[in-house]
Amino acid sequence: MTLSRHLGILINAALLGAAVFSFGVSSADALPPQSQGRENGKDAPKKVQAPSLEDLYARLKGSEDDAEAKGISRLIEQRLGRSGSATADLLTERARQAMSGRDYALAVELMDRATTLEPQWAEGWNRRATVFWLLTDQTNAVADLQRTLVLEPRHYEAWAALGRIYLSMDDKRRALDAFRRAAAIYPRMEKLQSAIDRLVPEIDGRDL
Repeated sequence: MTLSRHLGILINAALLGAAVFSFGVSSADALPPQSQGRENGKDAPKKVQAPSLEDLYARLKGSEDDAEAKGISRLIEQRLGRSGSATADLLTERARQAMSGRDYALAVELMDRATTLEPQWAEGWNRRATVFWLLTDQTNAVADLQRTLVLEPRHYEAWAALGRIYLSMDDKRRALDAFRRAAAIYPRMEKLQSAIDRLVPEIDGRDL
């Protein structure tokens, strides 16, 4: 569970105005070059390569359909959710379970271990920020979100979560900037544009 989703629940009223890689040689690989791709007179099936993270972000930004954009965002979140360490992934899953049981002290301890093991894993810091927010520790939540964004500047959920924290602190100018950064990456992110529309007249003194 990401901080963005937690905060959407916790401060949604305030936000909107009331506001988580085998080598092998196949039989085809063993064929001489002129024979590869053709067996028994038939073309061998082509391997489908998964889109890169860069491709997914480009598709997310250019999508003109809400359902399509949401599907792409799930693929991005799955990629970001892989730490590359089985141990860090296990610690993160146990932290999620601890959060479900409202044992936030244990959850933050587990995420401390996960981020120590994988300090370059952006999503690890984002998830630890979630726990800090639930502990009402805004300072550490903001610090972890900023660390997330240093490692992955396109982390739209971290930008949106940062905006919601700033809004809860009545720092509307920084909240608007964070929301706009999230919207630049994921224009169709749910409820994001309406939050921007509410803040713009107050901060910029004009409509978009």
